[in-house]
Amino acid sequence: MQAIPTDRPEPSASLSQLFTYPFRIFFLSMTLLGMLAIPLWILQVSGAINLPLAMPGLFWHQHEMLFGFLSAAIAGFLLTAVCVWTQTERTHGIRLLLLWGVWLAGRGLLAFGAELPEWLVQGVNLAFLPLVMLDAGWRVWAAKQKRQLLILLVLGLLWAMQIGFVTQLDPAFSYGALIMALALISIVGGRITPAFSAGWLRQRGKDASLVKINPRLDLAVLVNMILLMLVLVGGLHGLAAVLATSAAVLMLIRLAGWKGWLVRSDPLLWILHLSILWVPVSLILLAGTLVAEWPSNAWTHAAGTGAVGCLILGVIARVSLGHTGRPLVLPKGMVLAFVAIHLAALVRVVTAFNLVSWQAGIGISALLWLLAYGIFLVRYAGILARPRPDGREG
Repeated sequence: MQAIPTDRPEPSASLSQLFTYPFRIFFLSMTLLGMLAIPLWILQVSGAINLPLAMPGLFWHQHEMLFGFLSAAIAGFLLTAVCVWTQTERTHGIRLLLLWGVWLAGRGLLAFGAELPEWLVQGVNLAFLPLVMLDAGWRVWAAKQKRQLLILLVLGLLWAMQIGFVTQLDPAFSYGALIMALALISIVGGRITPAFSAGWLRQRGKDASLVKINPRLDLAVLVNMILLMLVLVGGLHGLAAVLATSAAVLMLIRLAGWKGWLVRSDPLLWILHLSILWVPVSLILLAGTLVAEWPSNAWTHAAGTGAVGCLILGVIARVSLGHTGRPLVLPKGMVLAFVAIHLAALVRVVTAFNLVSWQAGIGISALLWLLAYGIFLVRYAGILARPRPDGREG
């Protein structure tokens, strides 16, 4: 990666620059949503405010983190990566503005649309993921990259869970969506984490072959998670517990093969390994919920705050540097952000087990979340809004 010349000043930031690549506007918007939605939810549930929400408060919170926050992260990453994979022109300019507008309209309608028709609120919110899949799908199809179809399959299942959620307001669909989020982590994290780790070892003259990748094991985890989602939504709790346990074991085997401890000195790498470790943790907690009546919000926050929230922060911190032509050197404070987001997940999980009082646990976890993403916002907003220092597109 080309380093930034020390004698060249940083280009000026501009709003239009955010729409030159999908990762720019969606990573920034996702961060802002995450920093607004969490405190708004706490104020709403505590009775301090009364937003005219288009769905009950708890469902709004779940939807915005699953299909607002996560979907923006998916769009930013996938629509940037797929144009590289397929060597096609990126979505940018007015097309990107319109796509982002659909996402933004969904957030506004849910937060302030209590008096609006359900078909309007639901229709706008359900439009975003299919547009993302369509944008990515035609590129994959034209390039005949069958390997990428697995991501589109999981995205389609995630969308199916969103349809069930917004039309039925049934927690089973939010659980299914979380499992599909873990499946996406399994696919994407399973590609980039061992690859980046092996590359890091190779660059330092170390044995990259120590990092083991097993495609059959990768596929087994994905199939297991899809089956888990189906039986969980179907209410087959006993079978779901078995599948959750087997998926956790398979994920632990994968993680052991990736040898994360070998790259522990690089925060941009250990954040990926540590974040994916939340996947088997959340699956084990899910099994406990199904057979031992452990609190359900333990596994959902291990998955949502832990696996999803932590990995997204790690990925966007790296992608935002690499795709803007900057060295893979973390800006000041980002290690603290990585620690804070993992502590936020840990505190939220132990709060679910009443090891910390609800009010204190929720407050501490929220502050740690805000600290983590707040540091990212401060350190990366300028990076996302400025052209590449080398003058190239990105």
